Amino acid sequence: MRKLPCHNRYDYVPITRRPDYNWPNGSRLAVYIGLNLEHFAFGEGLGAEIAPGGPQPDVLNYAWRDYGNRVGAWRMMEMFDALNLPVSVLANSAMYDYAPELMTAFRARGDEVLGHGRSNSERQSILSADDEAQLIAEASAKITEQEGTPPKGWLSPWIAESNVTPDLLVEAGYGYSLNWCMDDQPVWMRTRAGRLLSIPYPQEVNDIPSIVARKDGAAQFADMIVDNFDEMLQQARSQPLVMGIALHPYLVGQPYRLRHLRRALNHIVTHSDQIWLTKAGDIFEYCNTEIKDLIV
Repeated sequence: MRKLPCHNRYDYVPITRRPDYNWPNGSRLAVYIGLNLEHFAFGEGLGAEIAPGGPQPDVLNYAWRDYGNRVGAWRMMEMFDALNLPVSVLANSAMYDYAPELMTAFRARGDEVLGHGRSNSERQSILSADDEAQLIAEASAKITEQEGTPPKGWLSPWIAESNVTPDLLVEAGYGYSLNWCMDDQPVWMRTRAGRLLSIPYPQEVNDIPSIVARKDGAAQFADMIVDNFDEMLQQARSQPLVMGIALHPYLVGQPYRLRHLRRALNHIVTHSDQIWLTKAGDIFEYCNTEIKDLIV
C-alpha cells in the first residue's frame, strides 16, 4: 500500500498528552489579536470580494478593500486604545509606501509588526524557491528599515506555502510562523535550518472565512469570538492554550461590524485578570526562553 505523503514538520502528539506549564503571571490562556493590514494591486492580482468581480479594473472590490486602510483601521485603533489592547500587525510591506501614516500610528502604540509578504495580490506558494526567498527578503528588509528591528514572525499572504517555506523563513531569520492552524498550543516545527515555532492562528475565529466565505453576520462573528473565548478559558484550566483573533479592517472596520466586535473584545477585557492579553511575538519569546523544552 502506498504510504501517504507527509510534511515531516512535526510529530503527532494529542493535546491530552503534553507537558504542563503556565503563561506569565500564572495565566493559562494567552490571547492575541492578529490585525491584517493589506494593500492590493489595482487592476490585477488576488483580493477578497464583497461581490463577484467583473472585468479588471475591478473598482468595486478594490475600493471596498481600500476602505480598511483609509477608515476601518483608524476606527479600530481608537477601539484598541479605549480597551488598552495590544495588537500584532500582520503587514504587507507595500503598506509602508501606500499608507505610511497608518504604519506610524501602530508603531507609536508599541505594536508588533510581522512579515505578511509584499502584497495580498500575490501568493508565494506558486513561486520558485529563489523567487520565494526574494519575496521574503524584500518584505523583511522593508519592515526592518521602517521598524528598526527585523520581524520575528511571518504570516503568508493567503496562508500560502510552498514545500520549502518553513525552511526559507528560518534561513531568513524568522523564529515563528502563524501559517499552520493545527493546534491550540505552540508547536515546534522542523526545518532544514533549525526549529520554527508554530503559533496558533485561527481560521475559524477569523473574519475572512467567517464573513467572506460563510457569510456570517456581524453579531454572529462577535458571538463566535465570545463563545470561543469562554470555552477556551474553561478548557485552559487543565492546560495552557493560545487563542488568536484574526481581523481585517475592510471587514470588521465597517461601522455595523465594529460595534459588535467592540462588544466581543470588551467581554474579553473584562476577564483580563484571568488571561495573558499579549502579542504573538511575546508568546514566541516566552516559548523560546522560559518553556522551550516543554513545547512539543
